[in-house]
Amino acid sequence: MELYATELFGVKAYDVQGNYVGRVREFFIEPAEAPNRISHFLLSRGHFQPLVAKHNQIASVSDKKIQLNVGEKSLEIYQPNESWLAVQKDLLDQQIIDTRGRKVVRVNDLDLAEQRINGNVELRLTQVDVGLPGAVRRLLQGVVPSKVVRKLQRPLPQSSIRWEFVNLIEPDPLRRVKLRITHEKLEDLHPADLADIMEELSASERQSIIASLDEETAAAVLAELDARLTTQIVEDLDPEKAADILEEMAPDAAADVLADLSKETSEELLDEMPNREAKEVRGLLEFDRATAGGMMNTEFVFVSEAATRDSGAVPVVRVLLAARDERLAALRMQPLVSLPPEADEKDVFQLFDKYNLRMLTVVDKENRPIGAIAVDDVVSRLVKN
Repeated sequence: MELYATELFGVKAYDVQGNYVGRVREFFIEPAEAPNRISHFLLSRGHFQPLVAKHNQIASVSDKKIQLNVGEKSLEIYQPNESWLAVQKDLLDQQIIDTRGRKVVRVNDLDLAEQRINGNVELRLTQVDVGLPGAVRRLLQGVVPSKVVRKLQRPLPQSSIRWEFVNLIEPDPLRRVKLRITHEKLEDLHPADLADIMEELSASERQSIIASLDEETAAAVLAELDARLTTQIVEDLDPEKAADILEEMAPDAAADVLADLSKETSEELLDEMPNREAKEVRGLLEFDRATAGGMMNTEFVFVSEAATRDSGAVPVVRVLLAARDERLAALRMQPLVSLPPEADEKDVFQLFDKYNLRMLTVVDKENRPIGAIAVDDVVSRLVKN
Protein backbone atom coordinates (compact mmCIF):
# COMPACT_ATOMS: atom_id res chain seq x y z
CA MET A 1 0.00 0.00 0.00
CA GLU A 2 1.28 3.47 -0.88
CA LEU A 3 1.12 6.14 1.81
CA TYR A 4 1.91 9.82 1.93
CA ALA A 5 3.89 11.39 4.74
CA THR A 6 1.19 13.96 5.44
CA GLU A 7 -1.33 11.16 6.07
CA LEU A 8 0.68 9.76 8.97
CA PHE A 9 1.01 12.88 11.10
CA GLY A 10 -1.48 12.66 13.96
CA VAL A 11 -2.22 8.96 13.42
CA LYS A 12 -2.71 7.00 16.67
CA ALA A 13 -0.28 4.21 17.60
CA TYR A 14 -1.16 1.15 19.70
CA ASP A 15 1.14 -1.41 21.34
CA VAL A 16 0.91 -5.20 20.97
CA GLN A 17 -1.68 -5.39 23.78
CA GLY A 18 -3.85 -2.80 22.06
CA ASN A 19 -2.97 0.03 24.45
CA TYR A 20 -2.82 3.58 23.07
CA VAL A 21 0.77 4.88 23.24
CA GLY A 22 0.60 8.19 21.36
CA ARG A 23 0.15 10.02 18.06
CA VAL A 24 2.76 10.32 15.33
CA ARG A 25 4.34 13.75 15.65
CA GLU A 26 7.42 13.17 13.51
CA PHE A 27 9.34 10.37 11.85
CA PHE A 28 12.95 10.05 10.87
CA ILE A 29 15.41 8.61 8.37
CA GLU A 30 18.82 7.45 9.55
CA PRO A 31 20.95 7.92 6.39
CA ALA A 32 23.99 6.15 7.80
CA GLU A 33 21.94 2.95 8.20
CA ALA A 34 19.52 3.08 5.27
CA PRO A 35 19.12 6.22 3.11
CA ASN A 36 15.42 5.69 2.30
CA ARG A 37 14.02 3.80 5.31
CA ILE A 38 11.80 5.40 7.94
CA SER A 39 13.87 4.36 10.94
CA HIS A 40 12.04 5.91 13.92
CA PHE A 41 8.54 7.20 14.74
CA LEU A 42 8.16 9.94 17.34
CA LEU A 43 4.99 9.32 19.37
CA SER A 44 3.56 12.26 21.30
CA ARG A 45 1.55 11.62 24.49
CA GLY A 46 0.30 15.00 25.66
CA HIS A 47 2.14 16.04 28.83
CA PHE A 48 4.08 12.77 29.00
CA GLN A 49 7.56 12.41 27.55
CA PRO A 50 7.40 11.41 23.86
CA LEU A 51 8.35 7.85 22.93
CA VAL A 52 10.20 6.44 19.92
CA ALA A 53 9.19 3.32 17.99
CA LYS A 54 11.91 1.76 15.83
CA HIS A 55 11.35 0.40 12.32
CA ASN A 56 11.52 -3.21 13.55
CA GLN A 57 8.79 -2.54 16.13
CA ILE A 58 6.10 -1.79 13.56
CA ALA A 59 3.54 -4.50 12.77
CA SER A 60 1.31 -2.49 10.41
CA VAL A 61 0.84 1.06 9.16
CA SER A 62 -2.15 2.84 7.65
CA ASP A 63 -3.58 6.34 7.55
CA LYS A 64 -5.91 5.21 10.38
CA LYS A 65 -3.51 3.70 12.91
CA ILE A 66 -0.05 2.27 13.55
CA GLN A 67 0.12 -1.13 15.22
CA LEU A 68 3.27 -2.04 17.14
CA ASN A 69 4.58 -5.56 17.73
CA VAL A 70 5.93 -4.74 21.20
CA GLY A 71 4.55 -3.41 24.47
CA GLU A 72 4.84 0.21 25.56
CA LYS A 73 7.68 -0.63 27.97
CA SER A 74 9.88 -1.66 25.04
CA LEU A 75 9.73 1.84 23.59
CA GLU A 76 12.48 4.34 24.37
CA ILE A 77 12.12 7.93 25.56
CA TYR A 78 12.85 10.29 22.66
CA GLN A 79 16.31 11.88 22.61
CA PRO A 80 17.18 14.36 19.79
CA ASN A 81 19.74 12.95 17.36
CA GLU A 82 21.49 15.15 14.78
CA SER A 83 22.27 12.13 12.64
CA TRP A 84 18.57 11.59 11.98
CA LEU A 85 16.80 13.31 9.11
CA ALA A 86 13.41 14.59 10.33
CA VAL A 87 10.71 14.29 7.65
CA GLN A 88 8.60 17.24 8.76
CA LYS A 89 11.40 19.50 9.98
CA ASP A 90 14.08 18.79 7.37
CA LEU A 91 12.11 17.83 4.26
CA LEU A 92 8.55 19.14 4.06
CA ASP A 93 8.39 22.70 2.67
CA GLN A 94 12.19 22.68 2.25
CA GLN A 95 14.09 23.43 -0.94
CA ILE A 96 15.94 20.51 -2.50
CA ILE A 97 17.89 20.03 -5.71
CA ASP A 98 16.43 17.83 -8.41
CA THR A 99 19.65 16.56 -9.98
CA ARG A 100 17.85 14.91 -12.89
CA GLY A 101 15.79 17.97 -13.75
CA ARG A 102 18.69 20.30 -12.84
CA LYS A 103 16.58 22.68 -10.78
CA VAL A 104 15.63 23.74 -7.27
CA VAL A 105 12.19 22.59 -6.08
CA ARG A 106 10.14 22.73 -2.88
CA VAL A 107 8.93 19.56 -1.15
CA ASN A 108 5.15 19.30 -0.72
CA ASP A 109 4.89 15.68 0.38
CA LEU A 110 6.69 12.33 0.39
CA ASP A 111 5.57 9.04 -1.17
CA LEU A 112 6.11 6.03 1.10
CA ALA A 113 5.89 2.34 0.23
CA GLU A 114 5.44 -0.62 2.57
CA GLN A 115 8.03 -3.36 2.66
CA ARG A 116 7.61 -6.51 4.74
CA ILE A 117 10.81 -7.72 6.44
CA ASN A 118 10.91 -10.57 8.97
CA GLY A 119 7.23 -10.15 9.77
CA ASN A 120 7.59 -6.39 10.35
CA VAL A 121 6.45 -3.54 8.11
CA GLU A 122 9.02 -0.97 7.07
CA LEU A 123 8.25 2.23 5.21
CA ARG A 124 10.57 3.26 2.38
CA LEU A 125 10.76 6.74 0.93
CA THR A 126 10.30 6.34 -2.83
CA GLN A 127 9.51 9.78 -4.25
CA VAL A 128 9.38 13.43 -3.34
CA ASP A 129 6.14 15.14 -4.36
CA VAL A 130 6.81 18.65 -5.67
CA GLY A 131 3.54 19.16 -7.51
CA LEU A 132 0.00 20.33 -6.90
CA PRO A 133 -1.35 17.02 -5.48
CA GLY A 134 1.08 17.21 -2.56
CA ALA A 135 0.17 20.83 -1.93
CA VAL A 136 -3.54 19.92 -1.83
CA ARG A 137 -2.88 17.09 0.64
CA ARG A 138 -0.93 19.45 2.89
CA LEU A 139 -3.74 21.99 2.77
CA LEU A 140 -6.61 19.60 3.46
CA GLN A 141 -4.96 17.03 5.73
CA GLY A 142 -6.83 16.86 9.03
CA VAL A 143 -9.65 18.96 7.63
CA VAL A 144 -11.33 16.29 5.48
CA PRO A 145 -10.92 12.47 5.44
CA SER A 146 -7.90 11.02 3.60
CA LYS A 147 -10.18 9.21 1.11
CA VAL A 148 -11.73 12.50 0.08
CA VAL A 149 -8.31 14.17 -0.21
CA ARG A 150 -7.06 11.37 -2.45
CA LYS A 151 -10.12 11.65 -4.65
CA LEU A 152 -9.70 15.40 -5.02
CA GLN A 153 -6.00 15.21 -5.90
CA ARG A 154 -6.31 12.27 -8.32
CA PRO A 155 -7.05 14.34 -11.49
CA LEU A 156 -4.33 16.89 -10.72
CA PRO A 157 -1.07 16.73 -12.72
CA GLN A 158 1.59 14.72 -10.91
CA SER A 159 5.09 16.06 -10.37
CA SER A 160 7.51 13.97 -8.33
CA ILE A 161 11.20 13.14 -8.11
CA ARG A 162 12.61 9.74 -7.30
CA TRP A 163 14.46 9.87 -3.99
CA GLU A 164 17.77 8.78 -5.56
CA PHE A 165 17.77 11.94 -7.71
CA VAL A 166 17.35 14.25 -4.71
CA ASN A 167 20.26 16.25 -3.34
CA LEU A 168 19.61 17.80 0.07
CA ILE A 169 20.86 21.21 1.10
CA GLU A 170 22.29 21.42 4.62
CA PRO A 171 24.28 24.60 5.44
CA ASP A 172 25.66 23.28 8.75
CA PRO A 173 28.90 21.43 7.82
CA LEU A 174 28.91 19.31 11.00
CA ARG A 175 25.34 18.15 10.53
CA ARG A 176 25.99 17.58 6.82
CA VAL A 177 28.64 15.06 7.80
CA LYS A 178 26.37 13.38 10.37
CA LEU A 179 23.59 13.05 7.81
CA ARG A 180 26.04 11.66 5.24
CA ILE A 181 24.99 14.36 2.77
CA THR A 182 27.40 14.58 -0.15
CA HIS A 183 27.31 16.54 -3.39
CA GLU A 184 28.65 13.79 -5.64
CA LYS A 185 25.47 13.94 -7.74
CA LEU A 186 25.99 17.65 -8.30
CA GLU A 187 29.54 17.10 -9.53
CA ASP A 188 28.10 15.16 -12.46
CA LEU A 189 26.07 18.17 -13.61
CA HIS A 190 27.38 20.65 -16.18
CA PRO A 191 28.95 23.62 -14.36
CA ALA A 192 26.55 26.02 -16.11
CA ASP A 193 23.54 24.05 -14.83
CA LEU A 194 24.98 23.92 -11.33
CA ALA A 195 25.62 27.67 -11.45
CA ASP A 196 21.97 28.27 -12.42
CA ILE A 197 20.86 26.12 -9.49
CA MET A 198 23.08 27.96 -7.04
CA GLU A 199 21.73 31.34 -8.09
CA GLU A 200 18.33 30.25 -6.74
CA LEU A 201 19.73 29.39 -3.30
CA SER A 202 20.49 31.49 -0.25
CA ALA A 203 24.03 32.63 0.54
CA SER A 204 24.50 29.96 3.24
CA GLU A 205 23.18 27.23 0.92
CA ARG A 206 25.53 28.29 -1.90
CA GLN A 207 28.41 28.30 0.55
CA SER A 208 27.64 24.77 1.75
CA ILE A 209 27.58 23.41 -1.79
CA ILE A 210 30.81 25.06 -2.96
CA ALA A 211 32.61 23.99 0.22
CA SER A 212 31.61 20.36 -0.43
CA LEU A 213 32.50 20.17 -4.13
CA ASP A 214 35.91 19.03 -5.31
CA GLU A 215 38.17 21.95 -6.27
CA GLU A 216 38.00 21.31 -10.03
CA THR A 217 34.19 21.33 -10.09
CA ALA A 218 34.01 24.32 -7.76
CA ALA A 219 36.38 26.26 -10.03
CA ALA A 220 34.26 25.49 -13.10
CA VAL A 221 31.08 26.59 -11.30
CA LEU A 222 32.58 29.86 -10.02
CA ALA A 223 33.65 30.68 -13.57
CA GLU A 224 29.97 30.44 -14.61
CA LEU A 225 28.51 32.45 -11.72
CA ASP A 226 27.77 36.14 -11.63
CA ALA A 227 30.88 38.05 -10.48
CA ARG A 228 29.05 39.45 -7.44
CA LEU A 229 28.08 35.98 -6.21
CA THR A 230 31.55 34.63 -6.92
CA THR A 231 33.08 37.39 -4.80
CA GLN A 232 30.71 36.66 -1.90
CA ILE A 233 31.44 32.95 -2.00
CA VAL A 234 35.23 33.27 -2.19
CA GLU A 235 35.31 35.86 0.61
CA ASP A 236 33.48 33.49 2.96
CA LEU A 237 35.47 30.37 2.11
CA ASP A 238 38.34 29.08 4.18
CA PRO A 239 41.45 30.73 2.61
CA GLU A 240 43.14 27.38 1.96
CA LYS A 241 40.02 26.00 0.23
CA ALA A 242 39.58 29.21 -1.77
CA ALA A 243 43.23 29.11 -2.90
CA ASP A 244 42.89 25.47 -3.97
CA ILE A 245 39.86 26.40 -6.08
CA LEU A 246 41.61 29.40 -7.66
CA GLU A 247 44.57 27.17 -8.50
CA GLU A 248 42.22 25.00 -10.60
CA MET A 249 40.96 28.00 -12.56
CA ALA A 250 42.58 29.40 -15.69
CA PRO A 251 44.94 32.24 -14.70
CA ASP A 252 42.77 34.90 -16.36
CA ALA A 253 39.63 33.65 -14.57
CA ALA A 254 41.46 33.54 -11.24
CA ALA A 255 42.73 37.08 -11.82
CA ASP A 256 39.18 38.28 -12.51
CA VAL A 257 38.00 36.81 -9.20
CA LEU A 258 40.89 38.27 -7.20
CA ALA A 259 40.47 41.68 -8.82
CA ASP A 260 36.99 41.95 -7.27
CA LEU A 261 38.23 41.15 -3.77
CA SER A 262 39.80 43.53 -1.28
CA LYS A 263 43.55 43.87 -1.70
CA GLU A 264 44.11 42.28 1.71
CA THR A 265 42.00 39.21 0.86
CA SER A 266 43.51 38.96 -2.61
CA GLU A 267 47.05 38.95 -1.22
CA GLU A 268 46.13 36.38 1.43
CA LEU A 269 44.82 34.00 -1.24
CA LEU A 270 47.80 34.57 -3.53
CA ASP A 271 50.11 33.71 -0.63
CA GLU A 272 48.23 30.42 -0.22
CA MET A 273 48.64 29.51 -3.90
CA PRO A 274 51.74 27.73 -5.31
CA ASN A 275 54.47 30.16 -6.41
CA ARG A 276 54.22 29.51 -10.16
CA GLU A 277 50.41 29.91 -10.31
CA ALA A 278 50.51 32.94 -8.03
CA LYS A 279 53.17 34.59 -10.20
CA GLU A 280 51.07 34.13 -13.35
CA VAL A 281 47.99 35.59 -11.71
CA ARG A 282 49.92 38.52 -10.22
CA GLY A 283 51.19 39.34 -13.70
CA LEU A 284 47.67 39.42 -15.09
CA LEU A 285 46.43 41.61 -12.25
CA GLU A 286 48.77 44.33 -13.44
CA PHE A 287 46.69 44.79 -16.60
CA ASP A 288 43.47 46.77 -16.80
CA ARG A 289 40.57 44.30 -17.08
CA ALA A 290 39.19 46.23 -20.08
CA THR A 291 42.30 45.52 -22.15
CA ALA A 292 43.66 42.61 -24.15
CA GLY A 293 46.11 41.89 -21.32
CA GLY A 294 43.26 41.75 -18.84
CA MET A 295 41.39 39.25 -21.03
CA MET A 296 44.23 36.94 -22.04
CA ASN A 297 45.12 33.55 -20.63
CA THR A 298 48.83 32.95 -20.11
CA GLU A 299 48.44 29.19 -20.44
CA PHE A 300 48.79 28.45 -24.15
CA VAL A 301 50.88 26.41 -26.58
CA PHE A 302 53.09 28.21 -29.08
CA VAL A 303 55.06 26.61 -31.92
CA SER A 304 56.85 28.09 -34.89
CA GLU A 305 54.86 28.25 -38.14
CA ALA A 306 57.85 26.51 -39.74
CA ALA A 307 57.33 23.49 -37.48
CA THR A 308 56.08 20.30 -39.11
CA ARG A 309 53.16 18.05 -38.28
CA ASP A 310 55.69 15.55 -36.90
CA SER A 311 56.87 18.02 -34.25
CA GLY A 312 53.88 17.54 -31.96
CA ALA A 313 50.11 17.27 -31.69
CA VAL A 314 47.58 20.07 -31.40
CA PRO A 315 43.88 19.40 -30.74
CA VAL A 316 42.71 20.68 -34.13
CA VAL A 317 41.23 18.30 -36.68
CA ARG A 318 43.03 19.97 -39.55
CA VAL A 319 46.40 19.41 -37.87
CA LEU A 320 45.65 15.82 -36.91
CA LEU A 321 44.67 14.95 -40.48
CA ALA A 322 47.67 16.67 -42.06
CA ALA A 323 50.73 14.93 -43.46
CA ARG A 324 53.50 14.44 -40.90
CA ASP A 325 55.87 16.82 -42.70
CA GLU A 326 53.28 19.51 -43.38
CA ARG A 327 54.27 22.98 -42.16
CA LEU A 328 51.85 24.62 -39.77
CA ALA A 329 51.87 27.83 -41.81
CA ALA A 330 50.15 25.96 -44.63
CA LEU A 331 47.41 24.77 -42.30
CA ARG A 332 46.50 28.17 -40.97
CA MET A 333 42.79 28.83 -41.53
CA GLN A 334 42.63 32.39 -40.19
CA PRO A 335 44.78 35.52 -40.68
CA LEU A 336 47.77 35.99 -38.43
CA VAL A 337 46.61 38.92 -36.28
CA SER A 338 47.66 39.95 -32.80
CA LEU A 339 47.34 42.78 -30.32
CA PRO A 340 49.50 44.31 -27.59
CA PRO A 341 48.32 43.77 -23.99
CA GLU A 342 47.34 47.41 -23.57
CA ALA A 343 44.88 47.28 -26.51
CA ASP A 344 41.32 48.19 -25.55
CA GLU A 345 38.78 45.37 -25.28
CA LYS A 346 36.78 47.02 -28.08
CA ASP A 347 39.69 46.35 -30.42
CA VAL A 348 39.64 42.72 -29.32
CA PHE A 349 35.91 42.43 -30.05
CA GLN A 350 36.32 44.02 -33.48
CA LEU A 351 39.08 41.63 -34.54
CA PHE A 352 37.11 38.58 -33.42
CA ASP A 353 34.08 39.84 -35.31
CA LYS A 354 35.93 40.90 -38.46
CA TYR A 355 37.96 37.72 -38.94
CA ASN A 356 35.63 35.26 -37.17
CA LEU A 357 38.50 34.27 -34.89
CA ARG A 358 38.57 31.44 -32.41
CA MET A 359 41.80 32.61 -30.77
CA LEU A 360 43.72 35.89 -30.71
CA THR A 361 47.37 36.15 -29.71
CA VAL A 362 48.60 38.88 -27.37
CA VAL A 363 52.21 39.94 -28.01
CA ASP A 364 54.82 42.05 -26.24
CA LYS A 365 56.90 44.89 -27.75
CA GLU A 366 59.24 42.37 -29.38
CA ASN A 367 56.21 40.70 -30.99
CA ARG A 368 56.61 37.61 -28.79
CA PRO A 369 53.42 35.81 -27.67
CA ILE A 370 52.64 36.38 -24.00
CA GLY A 371 49.04 35.18 -23.91
CA ALA A 372 45.98 34.19 -25.88
CA ILE A 373 42.33 35.26 -25.85
CA ALA A 374 39.81 32.53 -26.64
CA VAL A 375 36.44 33.13 -28.24
CA ASP A 376 34.62 31.91 -25.11
CA ASP A 377 36.39 34.64 -23.10
CA VAL A 378 35.05 37.21 -25.57
CA VAL A 379 31.52 35.81 -25.42
CA SER A 380 31.58 35.81 -21.61
CA ARG A 381 32.81 39.40 -21.51
CA LEU A 382 30.15 40.55 -23.98
CA VAL A 383 27.39 38.83 -22.02
CA LYS A 384 28.53 40.35 -18.72
CA ASN A 385 28.82 43.78 -20.30
